[in-house]
Amino acid sequence: MAEPRTVLVSGERLAGWLERFAQRNGGYTIDAGSPGGALTLNASNGCRAVLVPPLPPAQEAAGAPSVEALTAAAGEPRAVALILVRRGGYSVGVARNGRLLASKTGTRYVQSRTAAGGWSQQRFARRRANQASSLVQAAAEHASAVFSAHPIDCVQLGGDRTLALEVLAHPALTQYAHLPRLPFTAVPDPRLAVLERAAAEAMSVRITITDPPEAAAG
Repeated sequence: MAEPRTVLVSGERLAGWLERFAQRNGGYTIDAGSPGGALTLNASNGCRAVLVPPLPPAQEAAGAPSVEALTAAAGEPRAVALILVRRGGYSVGVARNGRLLASKTGTRYVQSRTAAGGWSQQRFARRRANQASSLVQAAAEHASAVFSAHPIDCVQLGGDRTLALEVLAHPALTQYAHLPRLPFTAVPDPRLAVLERAAAEAMSVRITITDPPEAAAG
């Protein structure tokens, strides 16, 4: 069976992507029965693509999903609060139309897991927990300062899921904890370049493609 792959396509590029998908695969039909405003494209050659909007449609706007609705959702100029955290570093920022409006990147050392024969487990665990708490605190406080100057519409988390959720749950970010969230993104060490890429891709349509069986076999 073919292994699915996922690509991110901005709203402005979606029409072109759909045209090329149709040309490569002999046309397609649309199944709009997927939850969350997603569309499934079933191509004539057996290829399938599932298109997921960056955010589910609002309840009052929810209707039959369509390519036009997906394009509009991806192109809506929302202000995205980005929180990217991994052990040892963080990047936070606000993006609109794929570009950073403000950001802060920093480092906080968090030791990796101890090897056999190292410090006692209890002592090591306390030290590591303190380092992680320092990272979460720093990221949350800087995020609060960066976000406060902008009206935020939704949140993008990335990196280490546990740490990112802890940052968002910090009291400094209480007012943002219940905003709509974009799908979690896996990122490497969150430097500025990584944050810039996350900002560019945040409001993209996520497309998961499964090639036809004969293509996978070849």
